Amino acid sequence: MTEKTTVYLDSADQRRLRALAAAQGRPTAELIREAIAEYVARHAPQGRPRSIGAGRGPRDLAERDEDYLKGFGEE
Repeated sequence: MTEKTTVYLDSADQRRLRALAAAQGRPTAELIREAIAEYVARHAPQGRPRSIGAGRGPRDLAERDEDYLKGFGEE
């Protein structure tokens, strides 16, 4: 669903937008929607990185490294 909104542009930006739209054969509204979508995608807060929580595991790893590595690499 799309919603109507009003955007005020200065004269120079409006002329450039119209010229770009004409050169691309696209409506100015389409260019504005595309520009807003790109801006929001770049500036919206991102989800949590997948690496968060990756360090969960044994808390004594440094103290018991030999126990954890016992038999590692043996066939």
